[in-house]
Amino acid sequence: MNRPAANKTVYQFGYRRSADQDAAKPARRPVVIVGAGPVGLTAAIDLAKRGIPAVILDDADRIGEGSRAICFSKRSLEIMDRLGLGDRLVEKGVVWQLGKVFLGEHQVYSFDLLPETGHRMPAFINLQQYYLEGYLVERAVELPLIDLRWRNRVTAVGKHDGFVRLTIETPEGQYELDTDWCLACDGARSKVRDCLGLKFEGHTFEERFLIADVKMSAEYPTERWFWFDPPFHSGQSALLHRQPDNVWRIDLQLGPDADPEEEKKPERVLPRLERMLGERKFELEWVSVYRFNCARLKKFLHGRVIFVGDSAHQVSPFGARGANSGIQDAENLVWKLALVLNGEAPESLLESYDLERGQAADENIGHSTRSTDFIAPRTKQERVLRNAVLQLAPHAAFARRMVNSGRLSVASEYDSPLTTPDREDFGGSARLGLPVPDAPLEDSGGKRFLLQTLTEDFQLLYVKDGARPNVPEGLRMTAIGEDLIDREGIFTQRFDATPGAAYLLRPDHHLCARMRSYNGNRIRDALARAKGLAK
Repeated sequence: MNRPAANKTVYQFGYRRSADQDAAKPARRPVVIVGAGPVGLTAAIDLAKRGIPAVILDDADRIGEGSRAICFSKRSLEIMDRLGLGDRLVEKGVVWQLGKVFLGEHQVYSFDLLPETGHRMPAFINLQQYYLEGYLVERAVELPLIDLRWRNRVTAVGKHDGFVRLTIETPEGQYELDTDWCLACDGARSKVRDCLGLKFEGHTFEERFLIADVKMSAEYPTERWFWFDPPFHSGQSALLHRQPDNVWRIDLQLGPDADPEEEKKPERVLPRLERMLGERKFELEWVSVYRFNCARLKKFLHGRVIFVGDSAHQVSPFGARGANSGIQDAENLVWKLALVLNGEAPESLLESYDLERGQAADENIGHSTRSTDFIAPRTKQERVLRNAVLQLAPHAAFARRMVNSGRLSVASEYDSPLTTPDREDFGGSARLGLPVPDAPLEDSGGKRFLLQTLTEDFQLLYVKDGARPNVPEGLRMTAIGEDLIDREGIFTQRFDATPGAAYLLRPDHHLCARMRSYNGNRIRDALARAKGLAK
């Protein structure tokens, strides 16, 4: 007999008194991060790797009540790899890159998210969010520059000239803490956002969806399966994903009038799942009913309070854009904040975080809105058009391009003032504004992937052509053809590389300048521009 299983808490942490609670006046820290989820932990670890100490405040003391986000993209995995967690995540996660879309029982469309070889990280892994958070906590504890404080709840935020004052509630009472910069990584229900009286702009979708984690033995392939109008859930949509530990994620569209409390009851959930799964035995590990916003703050930067991840923007779960975009927010912000704190860049550099990640948020919201409109048409006419597209898809390429069960998350391409426009033409998949693509290379120790060789600093890739040029002070150069050998020619293809070509990479590995022949003055100008120093 199928039955619900008890929710499990995977990690639990104890409250620990901080010396700041005994200070005669508020202590002052360079960075305080509110929220110990994937975004806040990513930001703290990245700051620590750059030598910047951070305090993390979280009002909870546990991780693991429900899997929540499960799909982590290639770009997020590349970021995690730089932070020391890539291999661990891939080893634990379920690797996948293929997806199939069905109308009823018939397949109408399939896709491959990484059809080319030569990348260290896969297109996607599925992994319960509590595993990612647990691994991030363990990594944070290894770094002495991170002070992680559980059961520290922010209750007030005061903006002052040159600093932010936080009022914090703990099991032992209240204290205040000052910080040069406050990163609000406290999620969709952000207390920091509420304290500042900030509101989202956007749209709330009325459609409700059931999300369930089911533990069962099944031989389904490791693919993303999405159904429109399946026989087991007539007139609605359904989604199936595999997770580690024989856990499967199931999403079922319920319609706008569904009662969320009623739909979460086992007597409603189990029959729905039995219709989908047949006679197979399973246990229900976690269930939730949700609807969602496609919305954002108008600005992410509010003086010395900076909003990151779900506290800044929200999207539908279709396309795995929530956690992935938040992780990429953190990476975009941290290198800039480190330069500002170290006196290497003006505070105005942080405005590019607002611009670039605002572009990414708009892109994600647009994709999410279009996906939701396709999955849950709001009018009879929209549904007729959607069904016509699905019926044509097996026969017509133009219709397949219109099928939208969730455009999967990819890295955002920035149209940024930090980027130096090209003077020469370049082809390949390495494009200005995007993170550089990976490629298999070799050094004296054997095979290496390009992204493994990159650091947290600005970096120049130079295609060897005679003598090694001198580069501006503080800029690390890697010579392709000397330091790294492109034996398979994949780097050459992806970068459209020719002898003497040079490529300037930001600390987040986005390509910000390139030229067909090395020119020291142009490199210096591009570096100054990328640091926000150009006038």
